[in-house]
Amino acid sequence: MKRFATKCFILAFTLFIGVLAGMQLANDGLKRMKGYNDPTFEQVAHITNTKSGDTEASLLGKTFTIEEKEKQLENMKSFNVLSKLGDTVAIGVQKVTRFSTDAVVGKIQDIFQELSK
Repeated sequence: MKRFATKCFILAFTLFIGVLAGMQLANDGLKRMKGYNDPTFEQVAHITNTKSGDTEASLLGKTFTIEEKEKQLENMKSFNVLSKLGDTVAIGVQKVTRFSTDAVVGKIQDIFQELSK
């Protein structure tokens, strides 16, 4: 019995060490895949503060200010079919819920009015 427990403990410990080693290898592989350790990897995005207090960003070599990009995104009007469909469904559910709630409350008020007569 003692020998079996020792073998189980050694096996569990060996598997635990194997799992830790595998996790470390996966972590190193992910870092290499993302390019952290690659000295030839160019920086895609870079954000700096200018002397005037603006924030300037550079993305793939194109420089722009954050404020310009925010204004551009605010002015851009895009039609999202799923968003519009969701709004329509929400309004429909709200109307149905309000109608059914008003009907139930009306019936309850009628019952109490008849009881109070």
